[in-house]
Amino acid sequence: MTVTSEATFPKSKRLLNAKDYSDVFDGVDIKISTQYFLCLARKRSTPAPCRLGIIVAKKNVRLAVKRNRIKRLLRENFRLSTTQLPEYDLVMMAKRNSGETESEKLSKELQYIWRKLKQRAKS
Repeated sequence: MTVTSEATFPKSKRLLNAKDYSDVFDGVDIKISTQYFLCLARKRSTPAPCRLGIIVAKKNVRLAVKRNRIKRLLRENFRLSTTQLPEYDLVMMAKRNSGETESEKLSKELQYIWRKLKQRAKS
């Protein structure tokens, strides 16, 4: 089975170190808050694909199984939508009750976040 570049989540599409995360935290251009997620976005200085950083705190989602499920869901949703997203660095943070919510609801909310991000990036 051949894996295409669209079906992966390479390092070039991830925020990898503390400096990448702090750059987004220090210079937030767009902030989108929903019931289960908080999305912080910062415009990239160089024209390059969108990058994603994920934070699922143990304080908010107790069980590792649930934290990992949320991270997998975020990565998969981002991977499927990455071609439509503007050139931003994103930090996605899971809120307190996201671990108890079913995957379909979380996916719908992520699709809403991607739409909002595109709208706000245009204006």
